[in-house]
Amino acid sequence: MPGTNRLQALLLLVLILLNGCSATGNVRMPIPVLLVHAPQPAHRVVVMLPGRGDDLVGLQRRGAAGIIQHAWPDADVILTGLTMPYYTGGVAVRRLHDEVIAPLRGKGYRQIWLAGISLGGLGSLLYDQAYPGQIDGMLLLSPYLGERAIQREIRTAGGLAAWQPGPAQPIGPATFQRELWRYLKNWPREPSRTRTVWVAYGASERFRAAIELACPGLPADHVLMLPGHHDWTLWKPALSRLLDIAAPAAGQARLHTTDDTRGRARNAAAMASGKI
Repeated sequence: MPGTNRLQALLLLVLILLNGCSATGNVRMPIPVLLVHAPQPAHRVVVMLPGRGDDLVGLQRRGAAGIIQHAWPDADVILTGLTMPYYTGGVAVRRLHDEVIAPLRGKGYRQIWLAGISLGGLGSLLYDQAYPGQIDGMLLLSPYLGERAIQREIRTAGGLAAWQPGPAQPIGPATFQRELWRYLKNWPREPSRTRTVWVAYGASERFRAAIELACPGLPADHVLMLPGHHDWTLWKPALSRLLDIAAPAAGQARLHTTDDTRGRARNAAAMASGKI
């Protein structure tokens, strides 16, 4: 195994040199990725999206792939460098689909999962909103859910169930937050989706209020609050716990391409002229 570790380190160095993989990123280049092969025959793949202060290198340094494969030894892991410039450039979701998710469809995996931290949690949700039915589950760690103004609007309305988002709009920099919360509002009507979404967050973190505003749409046992702040001291044990909790459902999950899913996919594609 030491030889394998040295090879992975060499591959990572090559990725850094070729792709300029850093916390800033270079949107003119393909999204940096690193495939970490499962220790067993791979039946599923987990694609991990970093938080705002991280990148592919940070995910590898923190041992994210090892945490996933300790719980799910039949999972290949793809660490990504989908960093902030891809989001601010309005290309994160489309590039994630075209460069990472879509190519996985022909690889023979039974399941494709997204795991996202903070900004990566937002990216996971926006991806599922824009491309419904393409992933089997999501593991969200302290997901960033937009700014406080729209959250105040939702609370003033009496919560997400009572809030009226108004007419749907094409998704762009000025509208993505409202459309994101519209998507979250619809979760109670999408049990096939919420059965395979898990969220963990910290009792002392700054996004706690927003996450709790969104969570009523999820089964109560899919939401985990742990002691801690918005950092890796929280995210390492939280990821491990979510993987353990999700394991029974993950063993049964399959990609669903019902007529309803296809219809939602067409509608989302029609709306998403300016995807983030």
